[in-house]
Amino acid sequence: MNRDSSSLNNKHFDLLICGGGIYGAWTAYDAALRGLSVAIVEQGDWASATSSASSKLIHGGLRYLESFDFKLVKKALTERQMLLEAAPHRVWPLRFGVPVYADSRIGSLQLKAGLSLYDFFAGGPGAEMAHRHFNRDEFAARFPALNDTGSHGGYTYADAQTDDARLVLELIDGALAAGAVCVNYCKLTSLLETDGLASGAMLHDQIGGAEAKVHARQIVYTTGLWTAAEKEGHEWCRLSKGVHLLMPAVLNDEALLLTAPSDGRVFFMIPWYGLTLVGTTDTDYQGDIDHVAVEKADVAYLLAAANHYLKHAWTAADVIGSYAGVRVMKRSDAASPSAVSRDWELKTTGDGVHHSVGGKITSSREDATHIVDAVCEQLGVHAPCATKGKYFPWAPQEDFGVWCSAMNAQAAHLGVDGESAKWLLRRHGKHTGEIFRLIEAAPQLAERIVPDLPFIRADLLWSARNEMAVHLDDLLRRRMPLLILAKLNESELRRLAEMVAPELGWDEATLNQEVGRATPDTAGKARPTVNHINRQESCDG
Repeated sequence: MNRDSSSLNNKHFDLLICGGGIYGAWTAYDAALRGLSVAIVEQGDWASATSSASSKLIHGGLRYLESFDFKLVKKALTERQMLLEAAPHRVWPLRFGVPVYADSRIGSLQLKAGLSLYDFFAGGPGAEMAHRHFNRDEFAARFPALNDTGSHGGYTYADAQTDDARLVLELIDGALAAGAVCVNYCKLTSLLETDGLASGAMLHDQIGGAEAKVHARQIVYTTGLWTAAEKEGHEWCRLSKGVHLLMPAVLNDEALLLTAPSDGRVFFMIPWYGLTLVGTTDTDYQGDIDHVAVEKADVAYLLAAANHYLKHAWTAADVIGSYAGVRVMKRSDAASPSAVSRDWELKTTGDGVHHSVGGKITSSREDATHIVDAVCEQLGVHAPCATKGKYFPWAPQEDFGVWCSAMNAQAAHLGVDGESAKWLLRRHGKHTGEIFRLIEAAPQLAERIVPDLPFIRADLLWSARNEMAVHLDDLLRRRMPLLILAKLNESELRRLAEMVAPELGWDEATLNQEVGRATPDTAGKARPTVNHINRQESCDG
């Protein structure tokens, strides 16, 4: 993946997309596969807003059954199954436990009915994905960190997990391979009009400073929360902030779906890169969209909710990292954001520009097909969706199980530990072999970057060379999420910056700037510029 802003200037495209999160990435990929000439620009890094601040889930949304949003659940579950098959390296099954206590808001029979309905909407899954019941002792054995006082056992059911930022990156790479021009750190500054209709845009390269004029027959905004900053968007959107915490490991290979005792909201505890991801909050947001921050009240809410269930309570000192994102939902008068539908819609303004509003990571592919359908209709192009069921760009072509076994054996031979190898395959798919070749040439690159986390030095080096990273926090927050998984001090950040500086062409002054940009203000809390520096989508899973 190479960044080439010069490929934009004074060029003509069928479609220009503004916003490089999950909706923009899917739209660019689908449109390019259909044969359209496509450009996508993102004024920050790919997935640097809420598309890298989700719960990392590909799921149907079990909680939406309570609000009878059956259409959304079925849509999301259909996509979940398709993604599990088309991208086994990127989307993998994850079982969730749901404990039942004497004072649970939803009793065992009601929960079983809901899980049965969930399985039904998933198309009657096989034994691997179907829900199961466990008595008190069995459930406690599966989730030993939970307090079992008053326990009536519980259930497990299946959904799926991903790394959201890398999902976006892979789709951008797929769009590039299909002929799209994809440029991050490139800001759309104004639209050009012909006879009252948008016909192009002026762009500003945020790295080199150059201005570019682009001609486009159709324009789509997939700018997420920044849509709400526009006059029309304010009338379309409701914003909700979601916060997640990274906590010490208390789970094995299964997650938990729990209910916060203070307000009855569902939240998750999820194993992620060897730690525990806890979230999310869901509160109306009317603050600065350029600086979405984790507040003390957000941390207190999540800790209290988690500690209600844990045998050994967490404190604020246990928080390893945190992040916040703002979801965009359709305008609603519902009292609570949790009651607002997560479904998606496409708006088109009088100048012919299309605006993506709302949505979820899980169903973003299908929603993007409707965006491209609308674009094709306006262009008079007859080309069907090209992404459904298509193997992902980085998916290995051979049998996935056989491929995994062979790659794990090669990793062990090269001295890569098993956990790091597992995440390498998930993060890079078929490119993992290229990372192995780096290790063959320099065996020390098989070492972990941080002893307790499954990231190796070869991974960082390869990402710096090949994944369109511009800044250090691009590498350490989105190419690999070290900034939220570890409390890195300035000297540790400098060591990593020095490792990649030759690849990114940094001199000493630039290296110092990059270390400063990525240095946390306080332990576990990164500068806003790390996580929220650009326009793009906001979605939960």
